[in-house]
Amino acid sequence: MLDLTPREICERKALRINPLKTCQPVGALYAALGVRRCMPHSHGSQGCVSYHRTFLTRHFKEPAVASSSSFTEGASVFGGGANLRASVKNIFDVYDPDVIAVHTTCLSETIGDDLNSYILEMEIPEGKLVVHCNTPSYVGSHVTGFASMVAGFVRYLADAGSPADGRVAVFPGFLNPGDLREYKRLLGLAGLPFIMLPDQTGVMDGPMTGSYEMFPEGGTTVDEIRALGGAREALAMGEFASTEPALALKGKCGVEARVMPLPIGVRATDGFVAALSGISGRPVPRELEEERGRLVDLMLDANPYYYGKRCSVFGDPDTVLGITSLALELGMVPVHVVTGTPGEAFERKARALLEPFGALEGARVKAAGDLFDLHQWIKNDGTDLLIGTSYGKQIAKAEDLPFVRAGFPVLDRYGHSYRPIIGYRGGLALATDIADAIMDRIDRDCADEDLEVVM
Repeated sequence: MLDLTPREICERKALRINPLKTCQPVGALYAALGVRRCMPHSHGSQGCVSYHRTFLTRHFKEPAVASSSSFTEGASVFGGGANLRASVKNIFDVYDPDVIAVHTTCLSETIGDDLNSYILEMEIPEGKLVVHCNTPSYVGSHVTGFASMVAGFVRYLADAGSPADGRVAVFPGFLNPGDLREYKRLLGLAGLPFIMLPDQTGVMDGPMTGSYEMFPEGGTTVDEIRALGGAREALAMGEFASTEPALALKGKCGVEARVMPLPIGVRATDGFVAALSGISGRPVPRELEEERGRLVDLMLDANPYYYGKRCSVFGDPDTVLGITSLALELGMVPVHVVTGTPGEAFERKARALLEPFGALEGARVKAAGDLFDLHQWIKNDGTDLLIGTSYGKQIAKAEDLPFVRAGFPVLDRYGHSYRPIIGYRGGLALATDIADAIMDRIDRDCADEDLEVVM
């Protein structure tokens, strides 16, 4: 499909080809699904929210519910205030959520709708809530929209006077429910009470029960969000997805925050586990020490297959930085590191990861890049392995490359949203996938007499 991608690289500023991101409302919608009995609401046309719901449903293989202000020509010219008021009334009457989380779209942002004024002026039933965030699709990415929506919940609801009972606030980052469950397990082993916002477990990974629930029992409750204001400390996991809500919580309620990388790989997970131990005052549980040992054991056992392999990592910024860190620990050489989300901080952090390993020279690092960039780099530089989202499969096919799917979205395979990539367990799973992909390629290409069964 991509056989005609040219090798010659031309600098592009006003054009993206095969973008490495989707729009802000997708992330905002996903964040809102992590709040219990919350209805995400797209303030724009029906076509917008249809796309956003479809995108999430294809990744999670679960229905992503959301409503829309259903803009027509009239709302596009005169503003969508009347549409939003009618929508909010109908949603509370028909679906009875506890919260409606409104996010904007390109259209409502371009015409200048003032959601804050609309919400202040509308009649909201007693005991119900409406929150909002601004998510213009023509800037940022789905990760930006996710951060904005989480920060919106904090700004509307966090209350410094609400007791948190010594709990820690955890902003987990843009991750799958499988990762959130792993966070909970690690926090539980550390004996640390916590409030996680958002929490899509039980919502986007619900079991098959035979009956449909529009509002499953998962998600962070409104009372828990209020209690964030009294948290003893906040852990913001992933700079790009969690810094904004952490700053919002500090600005409103004075809660200090540690911004940390996603705990992907040995070093980053060590940092997270050490932070939990320091906050709780308890030693690191033996169970986690053993899990770490198993990951390190795999890294040593499979080192002949990892060592020196040139890999290309792409996807969401926090996830890409985490996978790049793990790849370096495995002895691999990340030659291409790219995300579609803009921000110089990504390039700075990626180079800081590569430099101590002597991998910076010759590496290509880019924020606000796209898959056309990546494909051209591969044509010029070569690579041994692709690690990233489903959209890399076309490059893998065109260049005949081994491919490991990780991150968001994985649209063409099943079960990825259930599997963690964080923590020692997640690192073990991801390192196994990488070794399998490399060894599968060796088996495919070797002579019959070299096809080994025992390694």
